[in-house]
Amino acid sequence: MPGPYELYLIRHAIAEERGDSWPDDAKRPLTDDGTQKMRKAARGLERMGVRFDAILTSPFVRARQTADIVAAAFDQRPPVVTMDSLAPGGSIQSVLSDLERQNRRSRVALVGHEPGIGELAARLAGARYPIEFKKGAICRIDVKTFPAGPGKLRWFMTTKVLRAIKK
Repeated sequence: MPGPYELYLIRHAIAEERGDSWPDDAKRPLTDDGTQKMRKAARGLERMGVRFDAILTSPFVRARQTADIVAAAFDQRPPVVTMDSLAPGGSIQSVLSDLERQNRRSRVALVGHEPGIGELAARLAGARYPIEFKKGAICRIDVKTFPAGPGKLRWFMTTKVLRAIKK
């Protein structure tokens, strides 16, 4: 992959609790509160001037809903692409291999789950330990190429901070 690239790692927003109501974890949706907070956070991204060429997402409902909310915040809506490697239990190497297929896109968001998204952020930023993502948190990591060398963590924000951003 030629570079440089802006990668935005996003943990899905607040979802329904695990339990008898949602026996299939893959189908757990966002809560109304999670949806509202993510919409406001996505508007904060747009106000910051962030743009995406594509949003790659886990196939789980809560991650896909988060990706769709983020995409809808932009006038030029980026395509949302499902990547099985972003599902819980996916390997970092699988995610990086899938990401290499996006080589014509320089600003890519990835929506996933903990602990995988935190482990991926650590790998991309050259950190020794996973970076903890609260629900809806987003970070930007700039990399020159894949899969070589660590990139630079440019920023990391919670939904609370993004919701507070005004034009």
